[in-house]
Amino acid sequence: MPPATPGPDEPRFLEQVANACRVKRLAYRTEQSCVAWLRRFILLHNKRHPKNMGATEVRKFLTHLAVNRHVAASTQNQALNAIRGVQELLGHSDVSTTKTYTHVMAKWGSGVGSPLDG
Repeated sequence: MPPATPGPDEPRFLEQVANACRVKRLAYRTEQSCVAWLRRFILLHNKRHPKNMGATEVRKFLTHLAVNRHVAASTQNQALNAIRGVQELLGHSDVSTTKTYTHVMAKWGSGVGSPLDG
């Protein structure tokens, strides 16, 4: 199925994401990072729209980052947070799939604690 093209007055999906970041008053660099992670996520899944993807695609993307791209857990967490933000932007009522991954990554990524932690 070819990707849906927006109407003449409707911004493209990644522009909508960037606009949502601006509305939330996120830093410009955070906006750029979020859009870049989503672009990678979409391209890995043959330009499918994120609203048509779920836990399986998120798992495949995070596995791809870890196995093929050799990224650190904190980098995976950035990608995961970008995807989670878009799920909320799209109005997904169930973001439990990404909450599960956040919980797992917090468990694995607890190697170095802060001196301020009790």
